[in-house]
Amino acid sequence: LAQASCLARATSGASAHRPARATHRARMKINIANPTTGMQKVFEIDDDKKLLPFFDKRMSTEVTGDSLGDEFKGYMFRIAGGNDKQGFPMKQGILCNHRVRLLFKKGMSCYRERRKGCRKRKSVRGCVVGPDLATLSLVMIKKGAEELPGLTDDNKPRRLGPKRASNIRKLFALEKKDDVRNFVVRRDTGKKKKAPKIQRLVTPAMLQRKRFFRSQTRARMVLSKKLKADYSKRLVEFRQEQKELRAAEVAKKKKEKKVKA
Repeated sequence: LAQASCLARATSGASAHRPARATHRARMKINIANPTTGMQKVFEIDDDKKLLPFFDKRMSTEVTGDSLGDEFKGYMFRIAGGNDKQGFPMKQGILCNHRVRLLFKKGMSCYRERRKGCRKRKSVRGCVVGPDLATLSLVMIKKGAEELPGLTDDNKPRRLGPKRASNIRKLFALEKKDDVRNFVVRRDTGKKKKAPKIQRLVTPAMLQRKRFFRSQTRARMVLSKKLKADYSKRLVEFRQEQKELRAAEVAKKKKEKKVKA
């Protein structure tokens, strides 16, 4: 009993001197991207009341940013995705706010095929926003009255421009007669500027190659028609020869029967 009482006093004294464990509120990080400036910034939100308008909303839903603070008045955001506290990503089309295990194959989001034809069962988070998320990704679609430092006050140009000929025409509003090669975006590598190889560019060599392939296809079609006609003609001749041979054999057998009789 004496030992038990000493042990109880020791534990009570240790617990009295032990610092109280801090209670942290659940934080959610909001990653806001601004496509017009190419900037993005992460905001930490501690108050759940500010996040209430985002809860129970699906991905691709447009939500106003008035609840996040006075500096977000007038802003409009689109929910692009997020991750839960264990790191599982949100997947569009799964209408729930918890994790599910799905069988993934090539072409599906949240999955990269390692071997050809391989399928894999993975855990993903539903597309409905909830308080269990650690990170929520938003895309700014409408700017408010105030500037957000690090998001709207600066401009970060794209390092690389478009590579496909049609996208270059769309970017510079070019007409069909304009040469796309004069408008390609070059990047500075130090000693010289480097231009990407333009994809789907219509050149005289490409048109000539196309004409050559088409002529080859037409030549093969003509040859196959000629071979088919020759085969059908030879087939008719062969059948006629077989018919004549059969008739000759039958006549020969009849003649032999008459001679024996």
